Amino acid sequence: MKLEGIKVVDLSMFLPGPVMTQIMADHGADVIRIEPPGGEPSRAFGPYDAEGLSIWFKNVHRGKRSIVLDLKKAEDVAVLLRLADEADVFIEGFRPGVAAKLGIDAQTLRARNPRLVYCSLSAFGQSGPLSHKASHDMGAQAYTGFLAINDNGDERPVVPGLPSADMGSALTGLVGVLMTLYRRTTTGHGDIVDASMYDALMAWTAHLSGPVLAGGLPPTTRTHRSIGGSGFYNLYETRDGRFIALTGREMKFARSLLTALGREELIPFAEAEPGPIQQQLIGELRQIFSARDFDDWCAFLPTVEVSWAPALNMAEGFDHPHAAAREMLVDDGIGGRVVGTPVKFADEPGEVHLRAPTLDADGAAIRASGWTRS
Repeated sequence: MKLEGIKVVDLSMFLPGPVMTQIMADHGADVIRIEPPGGEPSRAFGPYDAEGLSIWFKNVHRGKRSIVLDLKKAEDVAVLLRLADEADVFIEGFRPGVAAKLGIDAQTLRARNPRLVYCSLSAFGQSGPLSHKASHDMGAQAYTGFLAINDNGDERPVVPGLPSADMGSALTGLVGVLMTLYRRTTTGHGDIVDASMYDALMAWTAHLSGPVLAGGLPPTTRTHRSIGGSGFYNLYETRDGRFIALTGREMKFARSLLTALGREELIPFAEAEPGPIQQQLIGELRQIFSARDFDDWCAFLPTVEVSWAPALNMAEGFDHPHAAAREMLVDDGIGGRVVGTPVKFADEPGEVHLRAPTLDADGAAIRASGWTRS
């Protein structure tokens, strides 16, 4: 596998770091999960699998090893330092300054192991006026303006359904780590990766930030083509209270559907830029979709050249044949399923581990032998 032989120490919590190192573990990295006394917090978040393990924890810790270390104790810090001396990658998710107080900051560890790739994952980064602010995903979304466009066209934001800041920082951190590992093959030295939720979201605004960068105006869900201002990139409620998503603004799709519906007079409305005319089109489409049930639309729309999707709930989405075909759901052997790996290769596919470690399952062995597996 691509990361076979890479040794990773993971001190991070909740989602960003664990997601990042889960992908690495799926592709051969040996990940030692450092847990605080009492365990990683997500161990206590239900529901649980047939063996009593948190499914959240299992989803992001499959195939890792677990050791409990109390970093307020010198002897446990010494164990961590020995692991870091041989590690390729070290991941931490503390607020800036905490790692230094514990004696495990990047400067300290890289002085001992110059080849180490040290990755800090945080909400707002290691510098700047917000760097020391405590926050989770929604805080980064709020400060970057993402939360403001998570509404239903009424400018009243709601709690986001997807932790995009968490996941964005996980992927940004992974990219940084892999770039550094590649560069290390030439220089022999590691580096420090500063990955934050805030930066990740800011970098994801290519399609949204035009009004801001051109004139200092924020995008809104009623006026921006990609977030609710276009008739053919929008959600429509059906007669029985479910939703159909139109997911492509290309005019070939608009002409095809409107012609099939016998509403050719609306085609010029679909050609308009986001604004009042598109809002009229949205109103007409709402009336059209509300006249039929969800299943009727799911039978009719495949007969038309149009980009669309049924708005499924997550249980329906996971049961869709495509999830199985893409190997994104795998039987865990104890009556449940685990989520597969999203990174796929032709020659060296990853391995979907079916188990996550019990708390401190590998503690004794790691204390005795370090990275050496028994």
